[in-house]
Amino acid sequence: MPYAQAQGARIYYEENGSGTPILFIHEFGGDWRSWEDQMRRFARGWRCIAWSARGYPMSDAPDGQALYGQDFFNRDAIAVLDATGAAKAHVVGLSMGGYTALMLAARFPERVISCVAAGAGSGALKATRTQFIEESLTRAAEFERTGRIDAASYGLSPTRVQLQNKDPVAWRTFVDHLAEHPASAAAQTLRTVQAGRTSLYDLEGELAAIQAPVLLLVGDEDEPCLDVNLWMKRLMPTARLGLLPGSGHAINLEEPELFNLLVERFITDVERRSWRPRDPRATPLRL
Repeated sequence: MPYAQAQGARIYYEENGSGTPILFIHEFGGDWRSWEDQMRRFARGWRCIAWSARGYPMSDAPDGQALYGQDFFNRDAIAVLDATGAAKAHVVGLSMGGYTALMLAARFPERVISCVAAGAGSGALKATRTQFIEESLTRAAEFERTGRIDAASYGLSPTRVQLQNKDPVAWRTFVDHLAEHPASAAAQTLRTVQAGRTSLYDLEGELAAIQAPVLLLVGDEDEPCLDVNLWMKRLMPTARLGLLPGSGHAINLEEPELFNLLVERFITDVERRSWRPRDPRATPLRL
């Protein structure tokens, strides 16, 4: 099995196809298997790489909080690129992975061709940030107390029921895979990544300075992420914004055909050099 060696952990990855690399970065509730629909579609024209973060199935789950956090997540992505010999890649991330995709574009620009950040921004809003952190810490304590993840309950959150309504089979697969995640490692990720990462609103300078083409995607029923994505669109001259109607958080699972179409069109525009940043004449007054 292929592994990338990162600090304190081996990171499992799979790849398929050939051509320019696309690196897929999963959300908190997912793992490398979350990208099955995208791996099948994009492997026809690109080299697709999906991986599991530390603490997720088939990657190592280090003991102790000291080996978890957003910086580890960022560098694990780079370790996977290094292990596969990919000097640069299009990066595509969902939620926690979308945040990481933005961090790669900001902090490792030499490794990023383009960036798709889908459903990024949970916990960023100032009005609800304290609540988000408290809920993440409470859930982490519950995972450790019970030694398991209540995946079905997690899958029935206000931004997950859309997947259950649209595709019960995909929802059940999501829940079954989540239930397999090590509870103790998930707790560490909740504490150090979900609750521990900086709000996107506090990274305004870094985001505004991103030079790589960016596609922001968000479901119109993903309430925690709607406002922050509109803010990022206004902030980042390199960003386009796509809104998926009637959709919640896990948009690559909910609407794989539409998600793939939007991502493929974006990546193709970048590779054809027909993508352009926002015309300064179209820039609104700062709101």
